[in-house]
Order: sequence, then structure tokens, then C-alpha cells
Amino acid sequence: MSKADEVFIGSIDQGTSSTRFLIFNVKGQIVASHQCEYQNHYPKAGWVEKDPVEILDSVETAVVGACRRFNSLGYDAKQIKSVGITNQRETTVAFDIETGQPLTNAIIWNDVRTKDLV
Repeated sequence: MSKADEVFIGSIDQGTSSTRFLIFNVKGQIVASHQCEYQNHYPKAGWVEKDPVEILDSVETAVVGACRRFNSLGYDAKQIKSVGITNQRETTVAFDIETGQPLTNAIIWNDVRTKDLV
């Protein structure tokens, strides 16, 4: 199989402190990746938030960085046939229905402000 005929799978790993994009070959080996860290915000004791725009920007930065590396190895992003995502699950953010902009920072999974409700 020629290099141009190879196929790959991408994975967005959007975690609590960083986002990574990994590109895997059919053997499950990482061919290219990029990671970018971002900050948590602690407005009060026990509260943990993130800027949702920063989360989205980190995903874009990770994907672009990994694809640049992938291209430098002689591959084309068109060879990535699917992309999966894993994220923080319980992190919550509300968006304005008209503008699509976040209404506030995201409340992160380890924030304790709702512990008495659940």
C-alpha cells in the first residue's frame, strides 16, 4: 500500500487541563499529535470554571498542530477518515440561543457548588 492510500483516525481528547488531537494509523499507533494546555479559573473556593471560548480555541489549535505535523510526514488530512471525541462529560456551559455565544464560563466537573443538589 502506498503512503497516499493509507487511512487514519483522529481523536480529540478534551480534558480538564489540556486538549490533544491524535492521529492513529490502522495499527493503532500514533502518527502525529499536538497538545495545548489551558487554564482553570477559581472565582470562589470550591468553584472551578473554564472560558468556553478558550476550550474551543484549544481544540482548533490541537487539530491544526497535529495536522501540520501529519502533513510534514507526507500525509494529507483527507486521509483521516473519522474523528472521535472524548471530553469532560459533566462540564456544563449555556449559550445564547440567538448569538451562539457563551453566557458564562463553563462549570467544570470538579466544581462543588451543586453538591447539595445532587
